[in-house]
Amino acid sequence: MSEMWIQPTGGPLGADVHGVDLSRPVSDAVFRRILDAWSEHLVLRFSGQRIDDATLMKFSARFGELDRVPIASADVDSADSDVAPEAVDWVNVISSIKKNGKAVGGLGSYELVWHTDMSYNPVPPRASLLYALEVPPDGGNTGFLNMYLAYEALPADLKRAIEGRTCIHDASRNSAGELRQGFQRTLDVRQTPGAVHPLVRLHPMSKRKALFLGRRPGAYIHGLSVEESEALLDALWEHTTQERFAWYQKWRIGDLVMWDNRCVMHRRDAFDETMRRLMHRTQIVGEPVLAG
Repeated sequence: MSEMWIQPTGGPLGADVHGVDLSRPVSDAVFRRILDAWSEHLVLRFSGQRIDDATLMKFSARFGELDRVPIASADVDSADSDVAPEAVDWVNVISSIKKNGKAVGGLGSYELVWHTDMSYNPVPPRASLLYALEVPPDGGNTGFLNMYLAYEALPADLKRAIEGRTCIHDASRNSAGELRQGFQRTLDVRQTPGAVHPLVRLHPMSKRKALFLGRRPGAYIHGLSVEESEALLDALWEHTTQERFAWYQKWRIGDLVMWDNRCVMHRRDAFDETMRRLMHRTQIVGEPVLAG
């Protein structure tokens, strides 16, 4: 325990956890320090790890019940992903790799928009953990946004405009804009399929308020005309995605990064489609979203 130490990134969120080998059992005392650091910094990075899916699942489950993987897009063949049968429901493969002309994991090599994982569900995950198995030499970096700070820095008129408002979170497409299996294209945002959540949520542990936007495409704010909703959402997203709220992770093999999905949004840079990138992700079951 004395060897573990936390090094903040110096940005608006994020910290490195040093001195912890996740391939070995993590004591309760060390885990409490990890929880405290996660609460303070929202995103934690464990570098130089060498773990398998069983270990990833076991460590993830310390933070709560494992959540099932999201619905894949139509062109993904998860049966060819090399994930053990006992892990396929719990380990989501993020990959640019193809076998026999079919993607073995989701989200390819293109840019991913700012989003909250699985916020289209009535109860989105509380946390996500992403482990790097293969990374390209350049690109594919992941950005994170501090949604506490984004809310707290909102201009007064925008705070008033979103008070008590709710928003649809699109279930039909993933963060790359791909249509999920079983969904059809929706032209009217008022008919977007997906959960409805408050624009401002109260974190159940910290009791702080955070903006909860999910993702921009397909969103609609209830009680407004489509034009009013679009204008308000544009203003919120322009404010929220400022670099002063962001920190970027440049991936290395063996990095495990976890984030608080209740108060953090993330996105991914595009990278060369001929390069291999392979990540395994777990999610933790969350709590009902409380209005802030």
